[in-house]
Amino acid sequence: MKIKDCMSKNVCCVKPETKITEIVKLMKDNHIGCVPVCDNSNSVCGILTDRDILLRTVACNKDINTATASEIMSTNVCTCKQDDDISNAENKMSTYQIRRLPVVENNKIVGMLTLGDLAHYEEELGKENVCTTISNICNCNGENKNAC
Repeated sequence: MKIKDCMSKNVCCVKPETKITEIVKLMKDNHIGCVPVCDNSNSVCGILTDRDILLRTVACNKDINTATASEIMSTNVCTCKQDDDISNAENKMSTYQIRRLPVVENNKIVGMLTLGDLAHYEEELGKENVCTTISNICNCNGENKNAC
């Protein structure tokens, strides 16, 4: 199965200068926990999760009214291509313990692949494969492998 067959295509993105308060509202309104940060040409330059917001603003006493995406986003973003086999994405997600993978073509965002997408297609992907991927992502043994 190809990534394009199970990825989410309607991706909410933000610009590096977007204020954290706007991003939180976007996440709340769209029921999402992650947004890619894209430049003016729609190229992925970072990624921001709800956890990043908590740990890099709230826990660090940053003013969420003035802080921007570029100040707290992760810049070493793992991505995949829509024509890649889903097993490649599962391997990346497992290896780097990431729950969401931006899907890019020519470095432009075209979709997002999440654990939820894998779970939704577990019958086609194989329940054991999906369970193994989830287990690998969640079992960090005290290590942080979140870097490509």
